[in-house]
Amino acid sequence: MTARLSISILLLLQLQLQCSATVFKLTNAVCESFNKSWVEFELCRLRAVSRHKVYLNLNVTLHQPINDIHIKGQLMKKENGYKPWLYSVSFNGCQFIRRRNNPLIKLVWDLFKEYSTLNHTCPYVGQQLIKDFYLRSEKLPTPIPTGEYLVQLTWIINKKPIAATNFYFMFVEDL
Repeated sequence: MTARLSISILLLLQLQLQCSATVFKLTNAVCESFNKSWVEFELCRLRAVSRHKVYLNLNVTLHQPINDIHIKGQLMKKENGYKPWLYSVSFNGCQFIRRRNNPLIKLVWDLFKEYSTLNHTCPYVGQQLIKDFYLRSEKLPTPIPTGEYLVQLTWIINKKPIAATNFYFMFVEDL
């Protein structure tokens, strides 16, 4: 009985060490507004807290009420430059906040919702924040292959591209 218990404890410790060896962190953030009379980025910055933990702080001012927002997103992997990899989605942001019906978008939403003021339905107006957001590998259902990635988001309001955000991150799994 005690042998089984000690083996179980050793296996749990090994799993804990393996999980803590994973590196999942933001490496760059680029935010651009195409129409500053609608959207203005006051802050789009990463802050290194420790070697493997980087905070994203984003402060966006929406100058006019936004009732119709579509988001085009693409996940790219660095392979001799960034190449499209696995996911390219387009969705209605207001509809998603009301229903949360897209499992892929819900996965991304679950990563940052507790750090954001975007957790209410449309219309959006005024200051919107993402404060001290960092990536956590335990929030992913399955690990992704080791590499450097880019999440490109184009924000479309009233059928016109208004802003673009690019978030670069790295995922290194210690095998």
